[in-house]
Amino acid sequence: MESDFLIRGALYLSLTVCGVPGNCAVIAAFLLVAYHEQRLLPADAIVLHLASVNLIVVGIRCLLEALATFQLANVFSDVGCKVVIFVYRTVRSLSIWLTFVLSAYQCLSIAPPGSLWATARDLFAQFLGGTFLVLWVINASMSLAPILYAMGTRNDSALMQNSINVQFCFMHFPSKLMQDANGAIQVVRDVVPMALMASASLIILVFFYRHSRQVKGLRSSSGAGGGGRQGVQAEQRAAMTVVTLVTLYLVFYGVDNGLWVYTLTQGTMSSALVSDLSTLYWITLLISDIILLYRWFVWDNER
Repeated sequence: MESDFLIRGALYLSLTVCGVPGNCAVIAAFLLVAYHEQRLLPADAIVLHLASVNLIVVGIRCLLEALATFQLANVFSDVGCKVVIFVYRTVRSLSIWLTFVLSAYQCLSIAPPGSLWATARDLFAQFLGGTFLVLWVINASMSLAPILYAMGTRNDSALMQNSINVQFCFMHFPSKLMQDANGAIQVVRDVVPMALMASASLIILVFFYRHSRQVKGLRSSSGAGGGGRQGVQAEQRAAMTVVTLVTLYLVFYGVDNGLWVYTLTQGTMSSALVSDLSTLYWITLLISDIILLYRWFVWDNER
């Protein structure tokens, strides 16, 4: 068991070492852009918010658990468990929703000027701050269960009924119905934005595909040179970035939610194995997401 704890602690520590500097680099880059240009484009503001949320996730999930594993600090009392799980669930879900918002805005950005969708894009950019506030309120209100049911670990077999073990904390529900209802809410809250972001990204890919065919047709008919080729390559690169980002979210969050459903069907989990696996998948996605966002930022400014 001691070796398991050491491996777990080393894993969370390594994820902290990778995640914190990565997110801080993205945040610093966009703050630098905002300082020099005195403004941020809506897409940049969304990515900046997303990186900030991911930084909170790394700190609240990885850093605190690494410190507790190595017995350097332990905040997982009853109150600590309530706060940590509430914040983690809120920002985790917010990360998914912000990725959908980014996909939706990119989808609206390809709308032709003067169209209804272009007007919706302008309104979206105008009320972007309000959108962030609404998402925070919605996700926080759907993450209230830990405040009611989370507690520190105890050697009480009676508390194992209708409970989910998350290593340093327990989520103890008053009934199996409450446990299943809470789990269903978490799954639906994740699946809805995942489906929406997949739809938005599919629209972008269809647009890129049709536009690239049109560009190729113009090149073959007019004998255009490198300019058209570079345009097609830029569109293909943007399309692949969107495809990769959304695919990562669908795959890894799909696995995460599948493991969460598994914990619900098992009733009481006496081991934190499923929690470890879901966290590993989620943090792997987080690191990949940071790399993609930073790559997208550098490429966007080199165009």
